[in-house]
Amino acid sequence: MSFSESEQRDALAAAAGGTEKRAYVRRIFSDIAPRYDLLNHLLSFNIDRGWRTRAIALLDWQRQPDGTYVDLCAGTMDVGLELARRRGFRGLVIGADFAEPMLRVGERKLTDEPVRPVVADALQLPLADGSAAGVIVAFGARNFADLDAGLLEAHRVLAPNGRLVILEFTTPRVALVRVLYHLYSHRILPAIGRLVSGHRTAYRYLPESVARFPSAEELALRIRKAGFSSVGWQSLTMGIVALHVGERTGNSGGRSAAPYASSPAMSA
Repeated sequence: MSFSESEQRDALAAAAGGTEKRAYVRRIFSDIAPRYDLLNHLLSFNIDRGWRTRAIALLDWQRQPDGTYVDLCAGTMDVGLELARRRGFRGLVIGADFAEPMLRVGERKLTDEPVRPVVADALQLPLADGSAAGVIVAFGARNFADLDAGLLEAHRVLAPNGRLVILEFTTPRVALVRVLYHLYSHRILPAIGRLVSGHRTAYRYLPESVARFPSAEELALRIRKAGFSSVGWQSLTMGIVALHVGERTGNSGGRSAAPYASSPAMSA
């Protein structure tokens, strides 16, 4: 077996959730860190910025502007930085990721923002129980070595009424959009990703991991199974991505932190 074939095999095995997934994901994201931001904006036609803004809005940080928020699978910390720069934010953002090179790229963007990068696995966060006012995961949930364990860990660190927001790629429902999306993600995206990043398989792993990730409905069920209440979701950009939200149950003494509790699915 050639080196290239071995890499392809590893990418497919990791996307399927094999035992090597944790090591493979850490390695490829460390390798592509220098070009990660460029490729994100290029491959999404810059739409990813709007997706992240929508996700931060759902976090509803205004409920506790001085709280601690976790940007899980933070990468180069675009989400954490956007949150920390919001007018009125007085809290702390923990940017947690197990690929240290990604965090180092993000650290260069910091000036005096209250963002603290922490090298940590999403399944074993160095945070006390109930210490976070909110947890946000942007395009990282499909990279969890164990999705259910990752959801349980997010639930553990959240304070009562704390909110979890997950922004993740999904497979479009409309047949024509699905065909075009598959053509782009399985043919065009890997070629551009390989050319710009110099990595042979990282952008082969991406569409394969999306294809194997739970549907929006199934992910909502698994979020509920992890102990979250008021779970809802909405699809964006013709179903290319989905936004999920849930809260850790607690006595809020006021309005619910989840505005979509009455509607399990929404489109946008």
